[in-house]
Formats: sequence, structure tokens, C-alpha cells
Amino acid sequence: MITLEMMPPLMFGGLILAMLIGFPVAFTLAALGLSFGFLSIYLGFFDMNFLQAIPGRIFGSVLSNELLLAIPFFTFMGSILERCGLAEDMLDSMGQLFGPIRGGLGYSVIIVGFILGAITGTVAAQVIAMALISMPVMMRYGYNIRYITGVLAASGTITQLVPPSLVLIVMADQLGKSVGDMYLGAWGPSILQIALFAGYTFMLGLIKPDHVPAVPRDALTLTGWPLWKKCLMGIIPSAVLIFVVLGTMMLGLATPTEAGAMGAIGAIVLAAIHHKDLSSKGHKMLLLGIAATGVAVIIGMLLGEGKVLKLTFAVVYLAVVWLCLEAVRIPDLRDLIKQGYESTMRLSTMVVFILIGSTCFSVVFLGVSGGVWLEHHLTSIPGGVWGFLIFINLFIFFLAFFLDFFEIAFIILPMVAPIAQKVLAPVVGPDAALIWFGVMLCVNMQTSFLHPPFGFALFYLRGVAPKEVKSSDIYWGALPWIGLQAIMVAIVIAFPSVVTVFLDKPLDVDLSKVRIEVPQIELPPLDFGQPKQ
Repeated sequence: MITLEMMPPLMFGGLILAMLIGFPVAFTLAALGLSFGFLSIYLGFFDMNFLQAIPGRIFGSVLSNELLLAIPFFTFMGSILERCGLAEDMLDSMGQLFGPIRGGLGYSVIIVGFILGAITGTVAAQVIAMALISMPVMMRYGYNIRYITGVLAASGTITQLVPPSLVLIVMADQLGKSVGDMYLGAWGPSILQIALFAGYTFMLGLIKPDHVPAVPRDALTLTGWPLWKKCLMGIIPSAVLIFVVLGTMMLGLATPTEAGAMGAIGAIVLAAIHHKDLSSKGHKMLLLGIAATGVAVIIGMLLGEGKVLKLTFAVVYLAVVWLCLEAVRIPDLRDLIKQGYESTMRLSTMVVFILIGSTCFSVVFLGVSGGVWLEHHLTSIPGGVWGFLIFINLFIFFLAFFLDFFEIAFIILPMVAPIAQKVLAPVVGPDAALIWFGVMLCVNMQTSFLHPPFGFALFYLRGVAPKEVKSSDIYWGALPWIGLQAIMVAIVIAFPSVVTVFLDKPLDVDLSKVRIEVPQIELPPLDFGQPKQ
């Protein structure tokens, strides 16, 4: 006879088994949830009315969730930027800028990976683009093949942590926190991780200089101002787009969905101005839009809102619309936009179906007291808070061998988030507890793209690497960078301030001393006399 206490471990074990067999995650979750739901009704653990919560949560928490609208916008932005040629130009210019120093090509890959991560948010195309461009150059100048494969794969996965990462949006939704706070919490670990990668390259240059040799100066095709100009032409538009997306969100001028919509339009504009077939009128409209933006900023600072400010913004909008029409006119960009729509539709559909399946599973899991069962086991781990964090991170690390970050975020996070809030609140406070927890798991889940033998970044590298690059070199090359990411997880666990440093400090207010005074308004006496005839 199956008892209520047996149901949670049976559901959890069935989920792991189905994942290992390889069934599609969305349909596996829904099938398991409904199967155990009907079994629970048959055994009398709850009645049929309980399952009415499933469609209610699907329509209320999934299909009506405005935050999830940001996912297709950011996906479209990334799919446009990763194919418009921006990565190629940035890698070429940065490689020539840093090439003459030892490990310079490695530094250029790390920096460009960070910048692209902040404007694309997708791993696959970033790894492929950087490998196609940088791998032949690094091999030509004698870089160690394992360092080449490792730095390319690791720099491509940085995009999982750098805002506006899709992982952080999903984390914020599943943890019930604001996307802006999640982005603020991720900046510290992002910058620190870049420093770790660069530090490893620097130390390798000192210990084994033949692994990361300098590029001879006579091999450079650009020097002086032309080189700096090419670097700035890649960095400045990217910085503007980062501000449009992240700056407006951080300043409270736009919601995540609105910021994503502006990012999607900005990606089309960036692709248009970067294309060689942009017309002379397009260049003039670009200059007009830049001038109008500068004038609008000055007027806004000096005069505030008014008709002149609105007029200048109208000119900016006109320039943006013109450049979007230029993108539609150019055949290459028109095909690129079509491909962006298709990839966005596929990813958005996948996310919605996984959310529907995970809702079916989680409702039934909570209905059979799965939350109580999970909390009992996780809070009884030896070591208190630190034992809980070490166990969860090891569990996520090994789970990432088989599942990608969407599946982990939609399946595991809803189960452990209430427990994490309860356990971590005494350490960093109730407001920052889940931000710290979410960013920590985000750093951990980067390894799901890197560790052998299932890391997708390694598969992408294998697909574009020359034949002389062995698969063993790709796998061995990834191991030091996995170690660096593990060090990053340990730093985030040991020093929560790495995450919380940019967050707003909670207000220390004694609610018992708060007084609300309503001013008394003297009104004229009412006349209740008879109306005049």
C-alpha cells in the first residue's frame, strides 16, 4: 500500500529516471504530474477539485505573466546581434590592440565575450562566432591548443551571468524577485569572474610563456588611431545599447519588458548602421539622431520637459524608424530579421511548454506534502546554512550534466526557493536572501555548458574546430576553466557581499513609532434648508 509519505520520493525519483531516459522535459513533467495526481485521487490523498489549481496557475502565473514577455525580446535582440558582424569586428580590433602583449589574444577573447554577453545573452552563437574567428588566429601564432579551446568555451558561457542574461530573468520570475535586483546582484560576480579569467591568463603567461605568446608587431594590419577608431566603433554602439537596455531598467525608467523591446529595436538599428550597404541617407539620419539625442539630454537637464524636448525626441524616433526601414531594405538584414523571428519563436514556445509541464508537476508535488518532505531533508543537513549551500550547489552541478538551465530553473527552483528563503535570511536578510541564492546558482549553472562529456559549449567547439584539434584537447582544455568557475561559486558562498554590494540597503524603520497625521480640513457648514421654489 502506497502511503502519503512515499509519494514525494516516488515523484522525485520518477522525474530523475524520466530525465535520464531522455524523454522531452515539458511532456515528462506534465505526464508525471497528472499521473501521480490521479493516483493521489484514487488513494484518497486529495479530491478532483484540487487539480483545478493547475489551469488556474497556468493562466495566472504563466500565460498572464508580463515578466516572461521580456524573454522573446531579449532572445530576438541576441539573435540579431550575434549574426550581424559585430563580434567579428570587435574580435579583430581587440586582438590587434592586445595582441603584442603576452596572452593578448586570450585577453581579447575574454573582453569581447563579456561585452557580447551584455548585449546578446545567448551562448551557442557566441561560442561559434568567437571560435570561427579567433581559433585559426590563435593557432597560427602558436597558442596552446588546450588554452585556446578552454578560453573560447569559457568566454562564451560568461553570457549566462552578465546582465541582461535570460537565466537571470527566469531566476527572478521563479524566485519572485525583481529583475533589476537580480541584475544588480549579478554585476559583482560577473566582473570578478572576468578578473579570474584574465588572472589565469596572466599567470599562465608567467609560468608557461610558450602557451600564450605575444603576436609580432609586424603582423598587425592596424596601428595608432585607425586601430583605436575600429575598437571604438565596436565598443561605443554596444555601450549605448547596454545603457538603453540596462540603464533604463536600473534607473526605473522602464520595466524589463519595455527595456527588452527597446533592446530589440536597438539591435536592428545597430545591425543596420554596421552593414556596408547602409545608404547615404541612412548615414545622415544616424548623425541627425545622434545630434537630436545630445540636444534632448542637454534640454532635459537645463529646461526640463517641454515642447522643445518633445520635438527633439520626435526627431530621434524618426531616425530610429528610418534606420529600421533601412534594415528591411537590405536583403541580408531582412533575412537576418526573419531568422531572428524563427529562433525567438522556438525558444519562447519551449519556455512556455516547460512552464506548463512544471506547473502540473509542482502543484501535485505540493499536494502530496512534497514541500514539507523536501524542507525536512534539506534543513536537517549537517553544517547548517553552509552545509545546505554546499549540498545544493553540488546537486545542481551534477544535475547540470543532464539538464540545461531552463529545466533546472523551472523544476528545481520552485521546490527549494521557500527553503532557501528560510535558511538564508538570517545571513543576509530576508530581502537579499533569494537574490544571493539565485546569483549563486546562476554562477554554478554556467558549468552546465562546460563540463565533459555533455557540455554544449564543447559540442559547439567540436563542430567548428579544425580536424587537427582533438576532442580530448577540447575536454581537457575546459577543466581549468571549470575550476575557476568552482572558485567563483566558493567566493559567492563565502562572501555574500559580492552579490549584495550593489543592492539597496533595507530601511531600518521601527513600525511602532510610525505616525500618520491627516490634516484637518475645515469645510463650510452644509445648508439643509428647503430648496427655493
